[in-house]
Amino acid sequence: MTPAELDLRQYAVLGLVTEASRMALDYFNKRDSLGITMKGAQDWLTVADGAVEDFLRQRLGVLFPGDAVIGEEGGGQASDKVWIIDPIDGTSNFARGDRNWCVSIGFLLNGVPEIGIIAAPAMEEVYVGRRGRGATMNGQPIKVSGASDITRAYVELGWSTRVPAANYLPVIERGYAAGASMKRSGSGALGICHVANGRSEAYAELHINAWDVAAGVVIASEAGATINDFFAGDAIAKGNPILCCTPALVGQLQAITGII
Repeated sequence: MTPAELDLRQYAVLGLVTEASRMALDYFNKRDSLGITMKGAQDWLTVADGAVEDFLRQRLGVLFPGDAVIGEEGGGQASDKVWIIDPIDGTSNFARGDRNWCVSIGFLLNGVPEIGIIAAPAMEEVYVGRRGRGATMNGQPIKVSGASDITRAYVELGWSTRVPAANYLPVIERGYAAGASMKRSGSGALGICHVANGRSEAYAELHINAWDVAAGVVIASEAGATINDFFAGDAIAKGNPILCCTPALVGQLQAITGII
């Protein structure tokens, strides 16, 4: 694929994400329209998730009919050119009126993340990453904090029922014992973006799905983060652990999280 073809995808999808964000924000501001249901323990679903994903699928199908699409709600099959969508990442926040949620879409070419776009409309933030071309928030370049002192670090640890709680508790204990401040905000995609813009030093999760990170890994890596090889193996279909952090702390964070 030529750079011009990637340019077309980047700028076209930035426009789509802007439209999708307006749609999602309209639902967010009218909470009685959300039709909230539960897919499982702490696994929230709203009508906005389906509506936003359907919109993005339809438009991508028109613009790039040869590209595959995988979404959290509608599934899909990977190919050499694939868009991976999370229509609302942080749905529990979204459903509760918390502004920490986003629309996330990433593009992989031959298994390599090339484009990442994440919009957090309730916070008026848009993150864009392009492999080899840097990362921005609202059009301004961003970079990781560069911190080297774990005792001054914010470490966000995502959580999922796919991993037993007993596996998470030692990670939290090791983090606090090392002197880090441990937190959880409820959106993996934004957690990775917050490493990219220096608001935190690390985002880790013992298992996370591809749609939660496909866009974020481009953004964070282009902002200077160190990230484990998330897309190794069958990650698109089955997920993997993720560790995304400012480089100077990678050794300590690997020891804390157990993620290499």
